[in-house]
Amino acid sequence: MSGTNVWTRSRERMRRFPDLLAQCSTEAAAYGKCVVATTTGKQELKKDLCAKEFEALKACFVSAAKRGMK
Repeated sequence: MSGTNVWTRSRERMRRFPDLLAQCSTEAAAYGKCVVATTTGKQELKKDLCAKEFEALKACFVSAAKRGMK
């Protein structure tokens, strides 16, 4: 079993990331705003504080990736 295919697939996913991010700019902005709002001062980001926004961004990425595969 060759590791070459793993790196090829990984590089291909990374090449598509800017396009996926552009298609999900609204969700990415909402997630970013949530992260900034919950980490004001010296607070650390805690798990699940922005879970709703993250799930929306993740769903958008998955949907955009599926559309791009066709």
